Amino acid sequence: MAGRDEAVGTGARSRLGGWLRARRAAARRDEGMTTSEYAVGTIAAAAFAAVLYKIVTSGAVSGALESVIGKALDAPF
Repeated sequence: MAGRDEAVGTGARSRLGGWLRARRAAARRDEGMTTSEYAVGTIAAAAFAAVLYKIVTSGAVSGALESVIGKALDAPF
């Protein structure tokens, strides 16, 4: 009975090893982003920059930044 269990275990291990080798080979071929991934990333970065620009140039944030900078420059030493 032990011989049969070992044979079954060896077969499963062999299939698993083949699957792992195939995964490693596929991972090596996937070296970087594709053009569509670059396009989506670029659009997302541009949209984030536009939102951030709108927030920073708004009156409330601009006033708060000027206040912080003014307090930092007027700090006594």
